[in-house]
Amino acid sequence: MNIEDYLKERFSTLELVPSIYYQWDIGIHFSLGGEIYQLKENDDLNLERFRLVYKQTSVLFNEMFEQNDDLFLVTNVYKHKTKEKLTRKIKVYKSFLKDKSHLNRIQVKTYPYPFELDDADEYEMQQFSLLCKRKDVRVNELLKAASNEDFPLKPKFGGYSIDYPDVFFVNITKDIIFFIYDDRGCEDIAREAKRIRPFYEKYKDWVEEVDKKGMSKG
Repeated sequence: MNIEDYLKERFSTLELVPSIYYQWDIGIHFSLGGEIYQLKENDDLNLERFRLVYKQTSVLFNEMFEQNDDLFLVTNVYKHKTKEKLTRKIKVYKSFLKDKSHLNRIQVKTYPYPFELDDADEYEMQQFSLLCKRKDVRVNELLKAASNEDFPLKPKFGGYSIDYPDVFFVNITKDIIFFIYDDRGCEDIAREAKRIRPFYEKYKDWVEEVDKKGMSKG
């Protein structure tokens, strides 16, 4: 099985790019970091916020993904077509896999650049995917790297220069997709509402009023 075939079968209308919550009827948009601003008054990073974000994403992920769940670890890398010719799957994945032999099983497919840009035809998206178990992945480091997108914090994802890579956790055991877009929030969608409704009920305080429509659909 590859990620393309899986999505066609289970999430047929979904494009695996940011804003999956707005593409799918059954989903939750969690706001992260509470009301703690990213910077202190002296413009230093407010690490209290990031510690809270790391805790929230870890709690959500660990309740949605069990150790033996099968998942696709999918990374979208955005690059210039001619200036950056080589794929960099090692740099994207090598820090976050426990068993480096998995690197040989990573699949990659190239797509048009998915965002609006005047010269978008000069860019492209390379989508890397790896079918593995949740237990094969250094989850905490991955979650932190996804949250650190806009700030000089480590760990960070490797990749190309124009955009930060986007990483999606696709749980094919439970048909749940989990995506942290940055320290501000994460999106979770499911094929069936019963898979994620308990998380919505338990962590409703992390969902803003405008986003509560996501579970009312399912």
